[in-house]
This record gives sequence, structure tokens and C-alpha cells, in this order.
Amino acid sequence: MELHLEPLRLPGIDPKRPVVVAGPCSAETEEQVMTTATQLCKKGIKIFRAGIWKPRTKPGGFEGVGTVGLPWMQRVQQELGMLVATEVATPRHVEAALEAGIDLLWVGARTVANPFAMQELADSLRGADVPVLVKNPVNPDLELWIGGLERINGAGITRLGVIHRGFSSYDKKLYRNLPMWHIPIELHRRIPALPIFGDPSHIGGKRELIAPLCQQAMDLGFDGLVVESHCCPDEAWSDAAQQVTPDVLDFILDKLVIREATQSTESLETLRRQIDECDNSILELLARRMRVSREIGLYKREHNMTVVQASRYSEILEKRGAQGVLCGMSAEFMKAVFEAIHEESVRQQIEIMNKE
Repeated sequence: MELHLEPLRLPGIDPKRPVVVAGPCSAETEEQVMTTATQLCKKGIKIFRAGIWKPRTKPGGFEGVGTVGLPWMQRVQQELGMLVATEVATPRHVEAALEAGIDLLWVGARTVANPFAMQELADSLRGADVPVLVKNPVNPDLELWIGGLERINGAGITRLGVIHRGFSSYDKKLYRNLPMWHIPIELHRRIPALPIFGDPSHIGGKRELIAPLCQQAMDLGFDGLVVESHCCPDEAWSDAAQQVTPDVLDFILDKLVIREATQSTESLETLRRQIDECDNSILELLARRMRVSREIGLYKREHNMTVVQASRYSEILEKRGAQGVLCGMSAEFMKAVFEAIHEESVRQQIEIMNKE
């Protein structure tokens, strides 16, 4: 299905990169909303974001103030002249947000992962004239992401964009959500006219990662940024660790290097970044493999087994070599790779065996 798109056409917004959407994770109180929005407005931010309804991983957490917060957003519009944006996850949210005159809606990652929920949202948006940003689903599934866009577009919403917020992973490393930059790059290759916003707050999960992630998004030619900013981040009711003050956000944006948007995803810089992303994935997988090797070493120590099992080693080299050949790599290369991996696994198991 081909998407029928129009420019986002946000009134009063300079179309030059980056378009910045900023504000707290959650609208907590009217004072917090107005204080944060006023500070951001003074820094030149034109679009204020705040979560009115907050989907939480587990029950018991702060799930947003609900519709009581919508008049606060209207105050931001009326008194500061800012556009306002919030997340919608149900038809009831859509109805309330549209009735309150919210300028920009976004759909969260958990909702995008559910085609039934996306269709219900699409049906509730039919006939509306409002721009909608669709976050990537929690799992790295490009087709599911595009499917969600198709549903919203099929309801007549032509001012569409996406937010790249990274992908959930069982193994938490540097990032809260793995960037997997190659997925939004492929999305841009398929749908070049679709604006892409980076969400460094949710990718990083830590405020110290926001600046480098903003720069990475700009280096990849993203159209804008969605950044969580709070007047008192450490006192935030949700996601405190990934929010920055308006002053810090202003400093980050001032230091951004805005490069010329590339017309092709096949540029050398883009290809190198894809290599970097692959290398990061390889390192994460190797670290996971070594953790399993250490667990095996512990098992062998407890059961008085030798570290090296010759038959198992031969099986690994034979099978992986054959798999590598099928994937277009030489048997010699695969043998060298897995010999090195096995050597490191043995070293780590020996350390486990010799621990007191």
C-alpha cells in the first residue's frame, strides 16, 4: 500500500531541521506544565509535549492525570502561543484530545505493536485534520511499523511522521532501548517523504546520552527531535533519569552540528553508520555468549568436568563453517572467527574453574 502524504505543515514552525518537540514525560500539575512550558518557550521551543495518559509497564505506577490536564495544555497554547502535543492510545483519548484542540498527536510504541489497537485509533481519527506521529513498535519489526502507518493513513490522515524511540531488549546495556539505526534508515529508503523524529530520551534512558543521540539523529538526516524536558527533572513523577532542564536542552541544541540532508541512504557516511550498528550488535551478542560460557564453566566445576570437550568443539567448527559458507563467507574465515571465540570462552571458563 502506498502512503498518501502531505507536509506536516505545523504553523509557525521553521521547516529547516531540526523541528524540536520538547516537554516533560508527564503533565503532573498545572504549575509544572506552565513553568516548564514558559522556560522552553523562552529558549525558542515552539512545540510543547506532555503525556496526559501514560501507559505503564506494571500497574501501580503513575498513569497520567488524564483529561484534567487538557486545560493546562490549552493554557500553554493561549498564553504562550506554543503548539501542544500528547500521546493517544485509545479512541477515548483521541476524542478528548481533538475536542481540547491538541495540535499534534503521537501514538506510543506499545500501541503500535497491536494492529487491533491501531485500527481502532485509525477509525477514531477518520475525518480529523491533525498531524500524527507514529512511534516504532517495541519490537524491531519494520513491517509492523509500516502497517501502523498504513492504517492511520487509510483513515485519511495525510500529515504523518514517525518517531524513532529504539527497540526493547531483554539485555539492558548502554541504552534503555537499542537504537538499531538501520531500521529507520530502511524506513526512509522505502518512504523518503516521511518525516523522521529521533527520541533520544527513550533510546538512551539517561540524560547524559541525550546530546550524543541528538547528534546521531542529525547526522543521519532525521527531520526533528522529541526530547523530554522538565523544570525539575529529579522530581519528575515518571522517567526522571531521562529528562533534562530547558537550560540543558538549549545547550544541547546550540551545540548540534546540522549537516546537509543526504538524498540517498547509500552515502558512505550512512553505510559506515550501518557498519557501526552491526559491530555494536556483534559485541552485544558476544558478551551474551560469554555470559553463557561462564555459566557452563560453573556447571563443569560443580560436576567435576573438564573445560574442553573436544567433540563439542569439532561440532561447533563444522556447523558454523557450513552456515557461514551458506551466508556467503569463506570456511577459512568462519574457522578463524570461531576458533578465536572458543579460545576466549575456554579462558573465561578456566577462570571460573579456578575461582576459590
